[in-house]
Amino acid sequence: MLMLLVFGILLHDIALSSQEEASPEAHGIPGEPLFNYASIRLPEEHIPFFLHNNGHIAKVCKKDSHCPYKKHLENLQYCWGYEDSCRPEFRFSYPVCTYVDMRWTDTLESAQDTFWNQADFGYAGARLRELRVLCQPQHTSDSSLVCSRYLQHCRAANLYLDLRNIRRNHDRFKEDFFQTGQIGGHCKLDVRALMSEGQRKSPLQSWFAELQSYTQLNFRPIEDAQCDIVIEKPAYFMKLDAGVNMYHHFCDFLNLYITQHVSNSFSTDVYIVMWDTSSYGYGDLFSATWKAFTDYDVIPLKTYDSKRVCFKEAIFSLLPRMRYGLFYNTPLISGCQNTGLFRAFSQHVLHRLNITQEGPKDGKMRVTILARSTEYRKILNQNELLNALKTVSTFEVQIVDYKYKELGFLDQLKITHNTDIFIGMHGAGLTHLLFLPDWAAVFELYNCGDERCYLDLARLRGVHYITWQKQNKVFPQDKGHHPTLGEHPKFTNYSFDVEEFMYLVLQAADHVSQHPKWPLKKQHDEL
Repeated sequence: MLMLLVFGILLHDIALSSQEEASPEAHGIPGEPLFNYASIRLPEEHIPFFLHNNGHIAKVCKKDSHCPYKKHLENLQYCWGYEDSCRPEFRFSYPVCTYVDMRWTDTLESAQDTFWNQADFGYAGARLRELRVLCQPQHTSDSSLVCSRYLQHCRAANLYLDLRNIRRNHDRFKEDFFQTGQIGGHCKLDVRALMSEGQRKSPLQSWFAELQSYTQLNFRPIEDAQCDIVIEKPAYFMKLDAGVNMYHHFCDFLNLYITQHVSNSFSTDVYIVMWDTSSYGYGDLFSATWKAFTDYDVIPLKTYDSKRVCFKEAIFSLLPRMRYGLFYNTPLISGCQNTGLFRAFSQHVLHRLNITQEGPKDGKMRVTILARSTEYRKILNQNELLNALKTVSTFEVQIVDYKYKELGFLDQLKITHNTDIFIGMHGAGLTHLLFLPDWAAVFELYNCGDERCYLDLARLRGVHYITWQKQNKVFPQDKGHHPTLGEHPKFTNYSFDVEEFMYLVLQAADHVSQHPKWPLKKQHDEL
C-alpha cells in the first residue's frame, strides 16, 4: 500500500498546480463555471490530450454549461503517447521515416519506433517507466523521494534544505555543496539504491551530486517546525546551461516541458528555482520565455542562504546535457523526422507567449535572412543575395539581426514565426527554427563543417532543411583562425555564388508551396 501511496500521490494523480487546488465542488455557484478553465492556458489542439490525463476536469466539463471545451469531450481517447492507456492510432503524432538506417534497425516500422523512443513522446514515457521510490514515506505527512534512472529527474515531498552554513565560490555546480543532514526528509531511505545511480554524475547530466547526501531525518521538517521558510507552491529545480546561447538555453526549456509531461502538470502557478552553487549572477538573454512556464521571477537558490527551507513539493527537472537526452548531441537514427514532442513544445511556448501567425499576406512568401553582427560567419555579399531575392515577385524579403539590445526576444519570435523561408549561417540563432510554422523551410546557408547540429534540430521540429552543397561555389574570406585550434571554418566569413544561392532558395520555396499546411495552397485548392 505504501508503494501505491507514493506512486499514486506523488507521481501522476495529484496535479502540481492550482488546477488541482481549484478542483470544483459538486455544486458550484449558480451562473458561474465549476472550474477555472482559463488556468489551463494550452493551445486548442492540446486540450483533448490534457483532458485525457485529467479525467476529473473532463468529468466536471461534461456537467458544466460554462465549459468552453465541450467539443473536445468527444475526443478523450486522444493521448500524447506515453500513457499506458494510449492506443497508437490516437497518439498526438507519429514520426515519418523515409528510409531505414541499417546501423540502427532493419525495417521502417522499427525505425519509427526507434525515433519515437529517442526523441518523441516515447522518450517521456521511458522516463516515467524508470521512476522508482528511493525514500519511502511511512505516513501521509512524511517526506518522499522518487527518481528516474541515474537521478536525471526526481520528485520530492516535504524536502528539507539546510542552507545556514553553505559556502559559495566560483563553481556553479559544486559536487559537495551539501553534507549529510543538510538535505533530506523524514522517510525510509534506500541508501544502496540511491548510491547505485551515480554512473552519470555530472553537473548538467544528473542530480546525483546534489542528492548523494540526501539523509533520512529523525524529524518531520514541516510538521515539527524545523523550517525557517516553507514553500507551499510546487517548485522546479533547474541547473541551467548557457543563458546567452539560444541553442543551449532552449535545451533547458525543452527539458522543463518534458518534465511537465512526466509530472502531468502545465500550471504556471509554480516556482522555478535556479540551482547554482556559485555567488555569481546568471545572464539570460531569453528570460521572456519563462512566462510560458511560471507566473513568477526565477528564484536563485542563494535567495535562501542562511535559512532552513522546506519545499512541500519539489521537482528536479530533466537536464540539458544528459547522455542520450534532448537535444544537445542527441544520437538520432537517420531517415526519420517530425516529432510531436518538439512540435507540441513549439506550440506551447508560442501560445503562452501570445505569438500568433499573421500571414502569409497578398500571396507573398515571407523570406527572412538572419544577419550576424559577430566577428565571424558573416555573409560578405549579403546585399547581393538580398537584391537577387527581390527579383522574385512572390517573395517578401527582410534582413534581421537578432541583437538582444535592439530587438527583444518576443519580437524576434514574432518575426521567426511569421517567416516561411528562414536563411542563416551556422550559429545558435538558427535555433529559432523551433518556432517556424509547420510548412516552413530553414536554409542553413553554410554549416561550417558541423553537419548534424541544425539538420537534426530541423528533423526533430519537423521543418524542411537544406544547406549549401557545392564547395566550389562558396568562398571563405580565409582559412579561419581559432584562438587555440588554428585553422577552423567557423572562424571566418563567407561569400556565396548568387546563382547557386537562388537555386537553393527556389527549391525551399517549392517545398513550402507544396506543403499541405501552406495557407496559400489551401486557398488555391479551394479556388
